[in-house]
Amino acid sequence: MAGEVDLDKLLALLQPKLLPGEFVFCSVPSAPFSELDRLSPLACYFEEEGMSLILKKQIAQTHGIKHTSVFRCITLSVHSSLDAVGFTAAVANKLAANGIPANVVAAFYHDHVFVPEERAEQALEFLTDFQKN
Repeated sequence: MAGEVDLDKLLALLQPKLLPGEFVFCSVPSAPFSELDRLSPLACYFEEEGMSLILKKQIAQTHGIKHTSVFRCITLSVHSSLDAVGFTAAVANKLAANGIPANVVAAFYHDHVFVPEERAEQALEFLTDFQKN
């Protein structure tokens, strides 16, 4: 089944869900994949400076991996297409208009929005507003 591309439908069917737990973004030197297995990252991206990871906060602390901020994750449950135009912008703009930073990760089926832990409940409310319109 192909993901939705129509922006109005995507926003109407958003169904944001706040995931349990706290997450951190960090960077580690490139490592063998066996290292990734023990860290269980939600996502990784290889950058010139090192491997960027999104980890559960507890795992980062257990392994002494430095991070600067703590986030909560809001999963947008609608099956969005990677070809959809304006979806990420609409979500980020809604949060930005309310002073909430958004780090969006697009995966195959859903988008995941990482927001500061202390603003997570507010962010969830603002994103739920899309479904009311």
